[in-house]
Amino acid sequence: MSRVFVDATTLVALGQVGELQLLDSFEGALSVPDAVRAAVTVEPARTNLDRFLDDHEVVVGPVDTDWHAEAIQALGAAERTSDTELIEGVLATIEERRAAPTSDAPPVGLISDDRRLRTVAEGLGATVTGTFGVVVRAAAVDRYFSASQAKRVVRRIDSHGMHLTGEMREQAVGATE
Repeated sequence: MSRVFVDATTLVALGQVGELQLLDSFEGALSVPDAVRAAVTVEPARTNLDRFLDDHEVVVGPVDTDWHAEAIQALGAAERTSDTELIEGVLATIEERRAAPTSDAPPVGLISDDRRLRTVAEGLGATVTGTFGVVVRAAAVDRYFSASQAKRVVRRIDSHGMHLTGEMREQAVGATE
């Protein structure tokens, strides 16, 4: 089974509009490191995240691997942060899969809207997507979540401060048609 790490950017965006359940459209174990959870401080995203974590099978807790230094170096960070913990988890998961491959599925994914974090994770071999990718995926795999519902979610997220360029809006809304 693959592991999918979720960044605070996506948790805030989906949590603000009460749509964290769209993360269920991903196969594999969702993982929210403690440092990421702590970074979600704005309401109602924080309350919605706490409820989501209580009601869903999500791996939570500290990222405790031997990949601290490599993650910090990969991101060019001065110290350990929620971003370095995500990359640390990506590195550890990739190494676990190399040691004991169990399937042809991608071993690790990252859901984030942070361009730098996405670039580093993709360079390491992770599959990456962002908040709007979550909405598009949910519309594609969940027969009870229609394209029109996906468009409404995109508009609600957009109205809560996560603005799309015209091209991104066309991709997110157009992909659900």
